[in-house]
Amino acid sequence: MSELTIREQIEQMERENLCSWATLNENSKGRDVDEPQCDIRPLFQRDRDRILHSKAFRRLKNKTQVFLTPKGDHYRTRLSHTLEVSQNARTIAKALRLNEDLVEAIALGHDLGHTPFGHSGERILNELCKNVGGFEHNVQSIRIVELLEKSGKGLNLTVEVRDGILNHKTSLMPSTPEGQIVRLSDKIAYVNHDIDDAIRGNLLKESDIPIDIRNTIGRSTKERLDTLIHDVVTQSMANEHICMSDEISEAMFDLRQFMFKHVYTNDVAKAEEKKAHRMLEELFEYYLNNLDSMPEKYNNMINKGVAVERVVCDYIAGMTDQYAISKFDEYYMPKAWQVDNF
Repeated sequence: MSELTIREQIEQMERENLCSWATLNENSKGRDVDEPQCDIRPLFQRDRDRILHSKAFRRLKNKTQVFLTPKGDHYRTRLSHTLEVSQNARTIAKALRLNEDLVEAIALGHDLGHTPFGHSGERILNELCKNVGGFEHNVQSIRIVELLEKSGKGLNLTVEVRDGILNHKTSLMPSTPEGQIVRLSDKIAYVNHDIDDAIRGNLLKESDIPIDIRNTIGRSTKERLDTLIHDVVTQSMANEHICMSDEISEAMFDLRQFMFKHVYTNDVAKAEEKKAHRMLEELFEYYLNNLDSMPEKYNNMINKGVAVERVVCDYIAGMTDQYAISKFDEYYMPKAWQVDNF
């Protein structure tokens, strides 16, 4: 009998140690394009690594979470949000003996498709692309990993990872328990770190949060995270599916509603969004009329029959906040005359 590879040993440990409803690497539905197995890393670990090394992942560091292009060093960006989602999700997965590598891959990839300027950018691109199916960041994340990364080759991720990325939104449901963990962890992360950022931005005080919510899930970020994660773990362990108790779920829903009212639609926090909308509209129109201003790979997509509006959307959606601003400045802002004969 031949000696097992490291990957095969890891897969054996999964069979022996993970719970009965975990998603095992060896049971994966695989990739669209078959590849030789790695002798060290199982499938989901390789997917995690591919996402981590992608250009789309690196760009998240300069994409808005809530506050547009904030000046302070400590406001969350889309990248720090992603890392907090991953940390929460891995904690839950480890406690439940589910597949931590699958959870991490989904968490790191779930927001790859986000636009510059956060959800406001998503809304304007959805309007601009209504003739070609609209725009949703979760669908764009899949478009990135299947098509746009690696010059059109995509990352060739497993079915399970793509399912978790696509279905992480509240209105959808992933097919694996690991994907369902990320779906909940996303909400747990953003509702807490957005409170922290809103307090930093003088939009909120901790005492502004309704007392019944604070009594139920905690009076600080630390207490809330502890309550929410413990609740997911204990309830999911008891029921053998990912869930929260009614009491905690209702309190988190109420907290999200509070945040939508006082932060996500706050006139002060969103004062610059109209400018961002106009900027993206102008960039969209510019590229529609100046296709050669886009990188060659995007024009190659048009030559292969992809709708022009979709390709322009792909290009703009991939921009960071600062890159979008710099391109707008390049195309529309007058430049000072440089010649001086004195």
